[in-house]
Amino acid sequence: MSILVLAAALLALAYPDVLGQVRPTVINYLLGVVMFGMGLTLNLQDFKIVFSRPKDVVIGCLAQFTVMPLLAWALARLFQLDEALALGVVLVGCCPGGTASNVITYLAKGDLALSVGMTGVSTLLAPFLTPLLTWALAGKSVDVDVTSMFLSILCVVILPIVVGLLVKWLFPKFTEKATDYLPAFSSIAIAFIVSIVIAANANKLMAGGLLIVVVVMFHNICGLGLGYLIGSALRLADPKKRAISIEVGMQNSGLASSLATIHFAAYPLASIPGAIFSVWHNLSGAAVAYLYRRK
Repeated sequence: MSILVLAAALLALAYPDVLGQVRPTVINYLLGVVMFGMGLTLNLQDFKIVFSRPKDVVIGCLAQFTVMPLLAWALARLFQLDEALALGVVLVGCCPGGTASNVITYLAKGDLALSVGMTGVSTLLAPFLTPLLTWALAGKSVDVDVTSMFLSILCVVILPIVVGLLVKWLFPKFTEKATDYLPAFSSIAIAFIVSIVIAANANKLMAGGLLIVVVVMFHNICGLGLGYLIGSALRLADPKKRAISIEVGMQNSGLASSLATIHFAAYPLASIPGAIFSVWHNLSGAAVAYLYRRK
């Protein structure tokens, strides 16, 4: 997936006129496909951990929705980003955990049940917390429509997941066969999201994109590190620390790009941090999984 997303980003930079013809609204449908796939893979057992180990899930979700949003705000101020890029970084920070985090946690020999539970719970909380946190951290400089963002996340994220769950319940045999191909479809969809966003802003990104790349890298690396430190401070077992580290550091950056495209069209560069994050966190996630396994 890392190679595919990186290749899509480079192609978008090389041939922006081709991909730039795709309407940005296509991003919402592509993200819906990814979330539908997530719904097909979820089951009630994934949420059993919420009731059997509520402390672990609460710790993880609190870290998710405090560390990354505050880090985003602090980095935007520290590097003195303009309004659009600062908004994009904050949007990434306020989004729930990404679906790739479960795969990375598995590869890192982390607590997979905790990772899946955190992703599910943070995704369900996203319609409420993502708009409110974005408004709290970026509402002074840009107009944030909390209600509209809430409805968008319901339609683009929650509804496809619910449909996926229903399809899995109604057609279990079909779903069992389809899940073998879901990672490939999700990877292609995310790669298209990245390519559409980068192609639309290729000239501006090439002119001064190094700074935002550095900020996105810092955001992700600090999130991974602080997530692990929080687990260490609370004396959690090592697999739990790994899961929280990866869940905190890896965001649903496709959602960030989608929200930026829908609700902040006046700030086209706001979708760029999400696209860069999608490329980078897959690379850093693979590296972190390797380091944790070596440890």
